[in-house]
Amino acid sequence: MSIDNLKSALPDFAKDIKLNLGSLVTTSSLSEQQLWGTLLACALATRSARVIAEVSAEAADILSAEAFRAARGAAAIMAMNNVYYRSMHLIGDETYETMPAKLRMTIIGNPGVEKLDFELWSLAVSAIGGCGRCLESHERVLRESGMSREQIQEGIKIAAVVNAVATVLESEAALAAV
Repeated sequence: MSIDNLKSALPDFAKDIKLNLGSLVTTSSLSEQQLWGTLLACALATRSARVIAEVSAEAADILSAEAFRAARGAAAIMAMNNVYYRSMHLIGDETYETMPAKLRMTIIGNPGVEKLDFELWSLAVSAIGGCGRCLESHERVLRESGMSREQIQEGIKIAAVVNAVATVLESEAALAAV
């Protein structure tokens, strides 16, 4: 199970996605932990069993147990936060903005890996989750921590490509079942 398996499974019409996936993995400016944690967190955010299986199998060989757990934690906490904060924003009533969330989020303060890596993973998951408020918050923390805009963009590109892979493979499976 691997990224190569995902690339092989993509149909011809998704050649761009296949090429983008390959180049993101082979030309990354991110550390190996940042890259594979982002890939894993994004795979989990897609909810695609196939993408999760392929990415997690390869990531397990590369990431430490702590990093593997933290990437899973980023996907989990942002699944909650993206819905909550996106909803508070979209309602449009500023009163909600002043109300405390009262949701436990301790993993953000103590993720078990470098905070910068966890923030990158949270940003990428938020791109998939479509939460502008979370994207703004995590991007600001990353920039204040010294991460370049190019590396932040790379995290978002990983999210976009992994999400596209999941969309193509899931839709092809659904079409095959019709």
